[in-house]
Amino acid sequence: MGKAFIVGLQGGYCGHMKVRKRDGREEEFIREKIVVAVVKAGSSLENARAIAKEVENLFLSRNAITSEEIKNEVLKRLKDRDAAAYRSWLEYNSSNKK
Repeated sequence: MGKAFIVGLQGGYCGHMKVRKRDGREEEFIREKIVVAVVKAGSSLENARAIAKEVENLFLSRNAITSEEIKNEVLKRLKDRDAAAYRSWLEYNSSNKK
């Protein structure tokens, strides 16, 4: 299958969106997963919640989105708001790919 997708209804509420994993499984989209990842990178809870809400709102009208697109949007916002947390995310990600 390759890429993971978030699948939802056109213009639908993200609570109804599904995340399709690389292995084909699906789960509900949960904004708090973005919040947790951003906080783990070292950013504040307030900043993490704002980023998660912006990313969620960005994709409200989309039928499907790859997890890579979500990650890129999160990282773009994190880089603008908290450069240290952005670098921490990149370092963690690169160390886990070895």
